[in-house]
Amino acid sequence: MKFFVWILIAVLIVLHQDYWQWGRDDLIGGFLPYALAYHMTISLATAAVWLLAVKFCWPHDVEDVDEISDVDQMETAEVVEAGKAGGRS
Repeated sequence: MKFFVWILIAVLIVLHQDYWQWGRDDLIGGFLPYALAYHMTISLATAAVWLLAVKFCWPHDVEDVDEISDVDQMETAEVVEAGKAGGRS
């Protein structure tokens, strides 16, 4: 699946270079410029590919965020306590 996601990313990079449509003055639905509609579509496609990348390619052994934030909070509290104790001397 990782290979497939990388292929999709490469396709999105190529499709983002939209030099072929700079001269188009068409309106989609009578009000939306073609280039804007194109970029809206490619943005949604990019979000979908990112979702696939996170779901299928993200490492499973990443630490739990709650554990990290608890440790950071304890370390921050220790530093604050040490600063207060050092300032009283």
